[in-house]
Amino acid sequence: MNSIRRIAHLDMDAFFASVELLRYPELRGQPVVVGGRGAGRPEPAPGGGWRFARLGDYVGRGVVTTSTYEARACGVFSGMGLMKSAQLARDAILLPANFDAYRHYSRRFKAAVAAIAPCIEDRGIDEIYIDLSAHGEDTLALAQEIKEAVFAATGLTCSIGIAANKLLAKIASDLDKPDGLTCLGPADLAARIWPLAVRKINGIGPKAGDKLDRLGIRTIGELAAAPAPLLIGEFGKSTGAWLHRAAHGLDERPVVTTSEPKSISRETTFDRDLHPRHDRAALSRIFTALCQGVADDLQRQGYACRTVGIKLRYADFRAVTRDLTLPARVDGGGDIRRAAGQCLKRVPLEQKIRLLGVRASGLEAKTPSTTPTAARQGELPFDPPS
Repeated sequence: MNSIRRIAHLDMDAFFASVELLRYPELRGQPVVVGGRGAGRPEPAPGGGWRFARLGDYVGRGVVTTSTYEARACGVFSGMGLMKSAQLARDAILLPANFDAYRHYSRRFKAAVAAIAPCIEDRGIDEIYIDLSAHGEDTLALAQEIKEAVFAATGLTCSIGIAANKLLAKIASDLDKPDGLTCLGPADLAARIWPLAVRKINGIGPKAGDKLDRLGIRTIGELAAAPAPLLIGEFGKSTGAWLHRAAHGLDERPVVTTSEPKSISRETTFDRDLHPRHDRAALSRIFTALCQGVADDLQRQGYACRTVGIKLRYADFRAVTRDLTLPARVDGGGDIRRAAGQCLKRVPLEQKIRLLGVRASGLEAKTPSTTPTAARQGELPFDPPS
């Protein structure tokens, strides 16, 4: 057995956008932006093919879910508002997000990797860590085999970074995108890691990045050169010590192959603010769909929940949450909707709403004796009057 620690981070390339290009291959090489579920739905064109929406024609509050590398070259990145993005790439193609398809391809690429290297830590829909330490094969050859297996299973490319730990492997996977394969050794720390911006370290967010910038620390190398007492004085003992170690490429975290989710949730931000009374029918449909989506996720992952909660964000951006703990665990859409409806009755519903979410927590793995209760809806605040 190879005693040298080898950790890989695999990141699918522009995952959501790449899945869309499988369906619409004629869009390859073009700037494509994936946004809200209802935005820019393609329509059949006369004579065959598709008529696609353009980003510049979008009106609403949706945000960019992802974008192709051609759109990123125009400055369009995930998390940006779609209307703001239109100022940068007006002629970019706009497609709605299709999360069912993304989850399907996520399962396929992870299964392909697991068949070769089963020691995997799932980090989300499009990325995983892989512990390759116990494999005797050449590192680059093994990583290339994984890349080829992912492509064969999905038709999609991925980028893999390999290093002695998770922190460096994640940075490495982003160095040569797309379709990259990067292996970092100890000698590469100063040459390839230290020149990068501090935000390239996973865990340094906007606030910490801004604070470091005010201290004159902008690169990982400058962070490594900063005295540990300075960082501890500015960020506290725990965070300051972590920043110092991370800048020197030190990370002892193991690859965690099993984990239990704490909650499962779905939420949606509306294209326009909806009023609980005037838009009651629309809100009822959305509310039911969210509850059923949470139920589908629970059943697919083999869980039932004891607590159901809701989240509302009003037009003035104030947010409220409410939870209800049930006497027995449930996983059915009707049960979740009924419990969420009880939560809904405990919040003010006089002003317009911009976001609605439903959450299941207190999760327990189901046993064969788990029997979902039959759905029974009843009138709730968002139900249309009979």
